[in-house]
Amino acid sequence: MQQPALKTQYTDKVIPELMEKFGYANPHQVPAVKKIVINSGFSATADKNHIKFVNDEIAKVSGQRPVTTKAKLSISNFKLREGQPIGVKVTLRGRAMYEFLNRLIQVALPCIRDFRGVPAKLDGQGNYSLGVSDHTIFPEVSADGTSENMGMDICINTSAKNDEEGRELLALFGMPFRKSSSEVAEEEAAQA
Repeated sequence: MQQPALKTQYTDKVIPELMEKFGYANPHQVPAVKKIVINSGFSATADKNHIKFVNDEIAKVSGQRPVTTKAKLSISNFKLREGQPIGVKVTLRGRAMYEFLNRLIQVALPCIRDFRGVPAKLDGQGNYSLGVSDHTIFPEVSADGTSENMGMDICINTSAKNDEEGRELLALFGMPFRKSSSEVAEEEAAQA
């Protein structure tokens, strides 16, 4: 069985570049993507058909069957009872993780209308979270048969020690980070 394209890119290109940039002595010190968690929530008053729809769509996008998450507390103002389904989540590791990340970077994100890049802000510990408001950007989902749009959160967990290492790791994978205004000004000055 052949390795996923991003796994090959990681071993051939990303590890040597990060070792050179950050001065790692050992390839095992180089940060890596550990897991990707995809989750989508829905209203506490959602009917069973909507819950099944969200489950099926997340399964199509991720290639794995998601787990239904349930409320831990009862909150009367939100019409929420303890144990009631409020979302679904799936955790990807290994081959499925690399294949999903490749589809996200190469196919799904460029399909967003007026796409100018994703925000370059990480969580302070090298992890990256991204919100997608329309799930039909993924090629596995047909936009024809669905009347509903569904959003999801995609959390990329890395072994990076800080944001700089995590951002560089994801940038070498091809994550299209949005340029800050200072970077745009520098590029324009260099071209002039």
